[in-house]
Amino acid sequence: MSRVLVIHEIRNRRGIHLELLKNAGLEAYSPELSLMKPDVLLKHLDGVSAVLAGMEPFNPEVLAQAKDLRVIARVGVGYDAVDVPAATKHNIAVTTTPGTNEHSVAELTIAMLTGIYRGYPFRDSSVRQGKWIRKSLPRLSGRTLGLVGLGRIGRAIVPRAQGLGLKVIAYDPFPNSEYAQANQVKLCTFPELLAEADIVSLHLPATAETRNLINADTLAQMKPTAVLINTARGSLVDEDALYQALTTGRLWAAGLDVFQEEPIPANHPFLKLDNVLLCPHTGGIDEESEYAMCTMAAQCVVDLYQGRWPEGCVVNETIRPGWKW
Repeated sequence: MSRVLVIHEIRNRRGIHLELLKNAGLEAYSPELSLMKPDVLLKHLDGVSAVLAGMEPFNPEVLAQAKDLRVIARVGVGYDAVDVPAATKHNIAVTTTPGTNEHSVAELTIAMLTGIYRGYPFRDSSVRQGKWIRKSLPRLSGRTLGLVGLGRIGRAIVPRAQGLGLKVIAYDPFPNSEYAQANQVKLCTFPELLAEADIVSLHLPATAETRNLINADTLAQMKPTAVLINTARGSLVDEDALYQALTTGRLWAAGLDVFQEEPIPANHPFLKLDNVLLCPHTGGIDEESEYAMCTMAAQCVVDLYQGRWPEGCVVNETIRPGWKW
């Protein structure tokens, strides 16, 4: 019987993932400990054919030694924790769960920008402390939202933002002009977006090209009254540069769900700022998306085990001709 490592935090999430694996004749193995350290992860990959994975570090060293591994099924759409070229070299299929969590991320993005413009959680905490501070803030309606990335998540944000009275502009390396025209989204270059947007919201994957996309130079191109929202990946933002911008008046506020190091360290300077709204990387998680992501990830494993190719889910498609369980 082939063994599937189900990361501990995924085991108890909503979904029929364990049932799918069992019904396919696969053994689900789930140690009750964190596998975020490469040496610990590697120890538990011995005899494992597939993984339902979170953000564990599947680096080249781990992948080179995981001799039995055939599939890494990410429960989510990001795969920056997996060294895909190394996985491809060792003929390991890497899958994701597209179309499962864009509405959850879109809702958090809207929650963050509305929270910032309406003064939360500060207004709630001040009332609880017996302070009655009635200070006005800028109105959100009529502002310009700049979406950096117009994929599934960006497109899920568009109608929500427009419903709040926001003008939406977007930059995407591979823009869908037909969608943009049909939905009143103005496409522009990245520098144009930075200069025009009142809110810059990041929705690009973590790649070598997007690392520190938001840095001292790009922050300097934004309005000093602007807000930065990042519900994508922490590596997109130079955190030192963002801290400087937030503390010197170069930028008004930020909403951050993701960070370069997670969990965020207890001494991180962002924790001392009252113009930053923080969230523990839960943008893609709600009850519905949790169920859909876990179920799809398990189905990818089952499909591959049973000789079917999960169309649209495999990141490294080039291994298809010679891949086998």
